Amino acid sequence: MNYWKTLLILNLWATFSTGAALEGRSIIGEADEPPAQRSARMAWWREARFGMFIHWGVYSVLGGFYQDKPVNDYGAEWIMNRGRIPMADYQRVGNEFNPKYFDAEQWVQLAKDAGMRYIIITSKHHDGFALFPSQASNWNVRDATPWAKDPLAELAAACRKHSLRLGFYYSQAQDWNNGGSVADSDKWDPAQQHDMDDYIDKIAVPQIEEICSNYGPDVPAVLWWDHPTGMNRERAEKLYHAVQRLKPGIIMNDRLGGGFQGDTTTPEQHVPAQGYPNRDWETCMTINHTWGYRKSDNNWKSPESLIRTLCDIASKGGNLLLNVGPAGDGQIPRPQVERLESIGEWMRLHGEAIYGTTATPFKSLPWGRCTKKMSWCDQNWKGPCDQNWKSGVAV
Repeated sequence: MNYWKTLLILNLWATFSTGAALEGRSIIGEADEPPAQRSARMAWWREARFGMFIHWGVYSVLGGFYQDKPVNDYGAEWIMNRGRIPMADYQRVGNEFNPKYFDAEQWVQLAKDAGMRYIIITSKHHDGFALFPSQASNWNVRDATPWAKDPLAELAAACRKHSLRLGFYYSQAQDWNNGGSVADSDKWDPAQQHDMDDYIDKIAVPQIEEICSNYGPDVPAVLWWDHPTGMNRERAEKLYHAVQRLKPGIIMNDRLGGGFQGDTTTPEQHVPAQGYPNRDWETCMTINHTWGYRKSDNNWKSPESLIRTLCDIASKGGNLLLNVGPAGDGQIPRPQVERLESIGEWMRLHGEAIYGTTATPFKSLPWGRCTKKMSWCDQNWKGPCDQNWKSGVAV
């Protein structure tokens, strides 16, 4: 291997093959983390550069339609909110959640073949449905559906088998069935009137303890918080410390609330022009328009566009978390599978220019994107290196 090369991502616009920013860990009642310790904790995530997001739950059964009418405002996973569906009516949809085609091995293999190194799945989205057995609320996959399995356990086993990391998305503040959120827009049904602090103490904290305790020492590797509406410092600290007690080495994003910066910044559906210098960051993005499954959404991004996005993000020192939205029956839509297969073909040829790289040393290039990989000299030499060895370019 040539340890002194700078890796150049191909000019994808000419050739394509298918065949902000604050340094360090945020503090909520804890001391600063030493840089070396942080680097060791973040090492696998920085190496990975590419992961799979999975939005899946009871909303996947509806597929964007309520009472045979499309609910097209915002994402299909928001259908309970946007359709103003009463709690009792929405919870009855759980009776239809029986995903006979769910195959954890198949999902993980798809991610691995696409070149992804980790998976983040919605353990609980804003509708409050726990995709895991929970003692804190009976609105969960075991008690509220005929399926009564634990997909998180099956995914954890498959990820270990295939050497992928598994993380959990958790909606800590918005919860339309268990009493989360203080916003009036999240309370259209009298049954939703509930005390937010009571919800945090009796639902959110116990469920965080469950998902941090029940899946082995390596799972979850990431906790991906979302929508900090109403999360003051006191509420955020309860969740933060619950995680730190059980999974002190975990990676967390910046959406907990209460002043918590987290480990990673999470732009959504776009790539920042300059990335986030001196900050770990991850763009989450859909393959079509919506996160959760919508049967009428055929607004598919092309494989070329998705690969260019991955290259753009890597060239700025970030990760891409690319979403799939399985249907209620457990099948990932074929157009999403096809696009991941195309990305996988490209990654098998050019993955070295993505994995373990850092941002480009160049301000701009007219022909495409560039990443940099740490040289042998960077890693092993104690004295100064010839700068040309680290930033020389061969085209």
